[in-house]
Formats: sequence, C-alpha cells, structure tokens
Amino acid sequence: MRIEHGGRVRYERAFGRTRDDGPSLPCFVDTRFDLASITKVFVATIALEQVRRGDRGLDAPLTGIIPEWRGTDHAEITLRRILAHDAGFKSGADYRTLLDKDVEAFALAEPLAAAPGEQMIYSDLGFIALGAVVARTARRSLATVVGEQLNAWGAGSTAYLPRAGERATIPATETDAWRGSVQGDVHDEKAYLIGGVAGHAGLFGTARDVALLGEWYLAALHARPTPLDPEIAREAVREHVWDPVLRRGLGWALKANDDNSCGALMSAQTFGHTGFTGTSIWVDPVRDLNVVLLTNNVHHGRTDLRDIRIPVADAAVRAIDAEAIRAADAPGVRA
Repeated sequence: MRIEHGGRVRYERAFGRTRDDGPSLPCFVDTRFDLASITKVFVATIALEQVRRGDRGLDAPLTGIIPEWRGTDHAEITLRRILAHDAGFKSGADYRTLLDKDVEAFALAEPLAAAPGEQMIYSDLGFIALGAVVARTARRSLATVVGEQLNAWGAGSTAYLPRAGERATIPATETDAWRGSVQGDVHDEKAYLIGGVAGHAGLFGTARDVALLGEWYLAALHARPTPLDPEIAREAVREHVWDPVLRRGLGWALKANDDNSCGALMSAQTFGHTGFTGTSIWVDPVRDLNVVLLTNNVHHGRTDLRDIRIPVADAAVRAIDAEAIRAADAPGVRA
C-alpha cells in the first residue's frame, strides 16, 4: 500500500507473503505485483505520449496504422474512442475459444458490438488493439516501447515478462485447472495466450511505480514537473463518455457514484483504475491525493475487493482532511 499527498509519500507499507499454499517469501514495499488492467492506463499514457510527439492525432481514423480496418466497420475508430471504451469493441472473449487463434489478430478482426461512439463497452479487446497501435506506430515490440518509456520516466521497475529468477518474489495469483498455480506469469488468460505482452494486461510493477503513474497526472493539474504534456494529461482525466457505473476518461475510469471502490469520501473529480488480480489506484485531484493498493486477491478466490478498497480510500481521505483541519487551527494560521 502506498499513499501520496502533494506528490510526497505519506504512508507506505507491505503486508503478507507471496503465497499461502506452499513455500513463500515475505512481501516488501518494492514487491512487484501482476497489475492486471492497470496495464491499460500505462499503455494509454504511452499512446498519449505518441500523440504529444505528433506520431498521430487523437481523432484521426487509425486505418493508416491498422490497414486491416480499411473498408470495415472499424474504419472510423480513433484513438480517443479506444481510450474512452466507446470504439464499439466487444468486451472480451472466452479464452477457451482462442486457444488455437492469434489473439491479437482476433481482437483486430472480431466484428464490433456497436458502432464507434455509440455505446460505452469496457473492452479488453479494444486495448489489445491499442497495444497493436502503439507497437506499430513505434515500429517496435510493445514490450520494448513500454519498457523504454517507463524506464525513461522513472518507473523502471514496471515491465512485462518477469525473469525466471524473479518469479518466486512475485505474489502468486490464481490456481486453475488450465495452468495450475500461476506465479510470475500473467494471470489474464488472453494476455497469456499473446505471450504475456498486451495492451490490456501483462505488466508487473511496484506500488511506487503505480503511484508515479497517478502523480504524472496530478502534477499536470497542480503545476508540478511531469513528463506528460499538461494539456493532454488534463484531457485524459476529464469525462469523455458517461456511464452510470464508471465514467470514462482516456484510459482512466472516473468516479460516477459513492458505490465505486474509491468510496464516498473521495471527490467527484476522482479518477483511477482497478485490476482483476486485486490491484487499484485512486487519485483525488481536489485533495492532491493518490492511493495505491496492490494485492493478489484472486489467490483466495474471485471475490469483490470493495470491502477493502473502500475503507483504505476512506481512511486516507480522513487522515488528510484531519491534517488540513489541524493545520488551519494551528496558532498563527489565518482562516
């Protein structure tokens, strides 16, 4: 767990061990977790960096990069649509139907569920397509593009494909009938079939690096140094698609109601993302607050983690608000 306020670490602590069903190691603050869908926000951020460099626009059709889409229902898809989850892609696919397929080619060719711009559908397939867009734009593998960019921005502990010697230090995720006990390989089945490198899942990283991801955007909002273009960063955390469950920015989810896993106390401007393995980041720009919780919850079953995520977020808000009240009431402080 890591909590930052104003770009500074206010709390950081690790708990537990890498697994509870056999030999294990303790978790430390620099333990790397399977980030699951938080991968989407890292890859979205790198796609936005390609926009800043002029490699492409947010609103131009992507057929120049994905020629397979010419003359199809996909032809009007733009980067903005993919990032906001309203490009029309189906949500996903049962991995058991993909065992003999090229999963990236499947994601690019699968018929759309809706016309671009018509409907918000949270989509792994769309972000698999995003990974292809990022890699083809750079003319290098997605793992290389992401690894080099994150390293340049100071998040070098986050990458795809952990080395064999690192696997025992990574918290185990799920034990299933297909792969057995998963530890050090990506939990997401579609990403695993792609080779562990995908736009929707596959990154392993530390709480520090996930908090740094949030800080890049907070810094843009609060006039601190950031590697991102501040205007693009601000664009990414505003609402592009309304949804009653979670509104959508560009890559980011935006708080829609008090039932969201950021809890009732974080402001209405809060943005963040969760990962199926049990990871989350929630960022409250009003308070300049950044809350990261990394777990391997699926090691114990596919259960809803809101009963943990919400109290963590609420506790962080209460602590920061109480500190602000104490500072305002301190002698010599004028209201």
